Amino acid sequence: MEQIREKLKAFVNNRWLVFVCAMWVQSCAGVGYLFGSISPVIKSAMGYNQRQIAILGVAKDLGDSIGFVAGSFCEILPMWVILLIGVVQNFVGYGLVWLVIANILPDLPLWVLCVAIFVGTNGETYYNTAALVSCVQNFPKSRGPVVGILKGFAGLSGAILTQVYTMINFPNEAALIFMVAVGPSIVVIALMFIVRPVGGHKQVRPSDGSSFLFTYSVCLILAAYLLGVLVLEDIVGINQTLVTLLGVLLIILILLPVIIPILLVFASEPSPPVEENLLPKPEKQESGRFEQNENEVILSEVEDEKPPEVDSLPLLERQKRIAHLQAKLFQAAAEGAVRVKRKRGPRRGEDFTLLQALIKADFWLMFFSLVLAAGSGLTVIDNLGQICQSLGYSDTSIFVSMVSIFNFLGRVGGGYFSETIIRKYAFPRPVAMAVVQVIMAFGLLYYALGGPGQIYVTTVLTGLGYGAHWAVVPASASELFGLKSFGALYNFLALASPAGSLIFSGAIASGIYDYYAEKQASLRQPVSGSLLTIPLRDDDSLTCEGSICYSLTCALMSGVCMVAMVLSLIVVYRTRSVYAQLYGKSCN
Repeated sequence: MEQIREKLKAFVNNRWLVFVCAMWVQSCAGVGYLFGSISPVIKSAMGYNQRQIAILGVAKDLGDSIGFVAGSFCEILPMWVILLIGVVQNFVGYGLVWLVIANILPDLPLWVLCVAIFVGTNGETYYNTAALVSCVQNFPKSRGPVVGILKGFAGLSGAILTQVYTMINFPNEAALIFMVAVGPSIVVIALMFIVRPVGGHKQVRPSDGSSFLFTYSVCLILAAYLLGVLVLEDIVGINQTLVTLLGVLLIILILLPVIIPILLVFASEPSPPVEENLLPKPEKQESGRFEQNENEVILSEVEDEKPPEVDSLPLLERQKRIAHLQAKLFQAAAEGAVRVKRKRGPRRGEDFTLLQALIKADFWLMFFSLVLAAGSGLTVIDNLGQICQSLGYSDTSIFVSMVSIFNFLGRVGGGYFSETIIRKYAFPRPVAMAVVQVIMAFGLLYYALGGPGQIYVTTVLTGLGYGAHWAVVPASASELFGLKSFGALYNFLALASPAGSLIFSGAIASGIYDYYAEKQASLRQPVSGSLLTIPLRDDDSLTCEGSICYSLTCALMSGVCMVAMVLSLIVVYRTRSVYAQLYGKSCN
């Protein structure tokens, strides 16, 4: 009995169980990605025009990204409190929207719905912050895969919730909003005492490789399964019994990774102390945890004194030159020939507070690169329902699920790709940002040019590119600015999406859409005597038809993504020496 009790205690405190439960939290935490399915329901029920829907979309994006409070609270409150706050906000915000759409409450002003959607979506920031901070602290040597998988499940949540909604077969579309309010709240309450930082050995274990491989395999199977279900529904159609069966199979796939902590705890013997000591140790102290001693000051002085060409030398030669310069500085300092300067703040790779990071050029370059690229991607996601309707597709949920699936693959693949280019090819992680921004630019340009199957190509490439950003950027931020204030740093960078969406969706995309909608509406008005057109009222619901509605917007955003790529390459150039120090390689 005592042994069983010890096993159960080890199971509850296993970092892989925390990781798996964080995946489940994230799988229902991205309710904002359902806005493409929710917005047509709101537009129809409330009689809004596209500009009003765009305002609701910006409110949703702001709620999804303003996480200062969550980032600050995670440093002083237990994780279960952070998750509980998110539950309350999610339930209250979307619950109010559902009451209005279902005509249980009278119609409320637009600003009230904006506040409700902001509050409801802002609950996601608490889910994201608790899951990411807990797991990055539990897996400090596997940041790329951990962040990619967690953010991937958040991106996949739109497709998961859509399938669950279809499986339950609600009587009306407004019930989707009800499920968004209730479903995530139930899941997070059930898991909120498990998702937290845990003690124990946090370095790389021999079992981690196979565990991550199994997790990646489940992710790929899950994405392929959801994509297959979408194709099946679109081409042949399936009855409700088969939909229910497929939904149950989906839930089983999501639960499957719990096998990892079960096997690690119950099917393997605990490592003896000697074996624990033989586990791989970090090559350097965790970034941001350097001791403030004389040696560190000397090493900082080396960075100031070394010639610029040293970074471009081969690894062995560079180490010799730096060691020689370090020895000279030690000797000179000991003899009193030089006075070593004390640092006035942390250096890249150490622990930064948010205020300290805000005065660094690298932080702002990453931020503005995200504003341009992630803002463009989010504009497509938010307007996907209207884009599909303008092209004549009546069922927009298929494309919303599709972008969610490829968003998921982009996040999982982005984490794996960025980790690979660091460890195998010695490139700084932001190189991955530049690559995916080029992919996004091509996808948007393809839509603007009106190529065959434009909605499919743009949905796939935009989903992949946008998703990859949210695997690469948080991992890069934790490497360059440390883990101590990671929650605050991540949530500040997350502001880039709504900032870009405010520009591209709230101003440009909606303005162009309404312009062409009004132009088409005026051409459809009957000619009566000398009256050529009948003025449209401000509250008329306008609809634009044809690819022209979003072609110009996509062309502009394609160019913007190329500008973002240039900013990412500047970050690569500026941080290559930091990554060389972190990973012991000469970064290109």
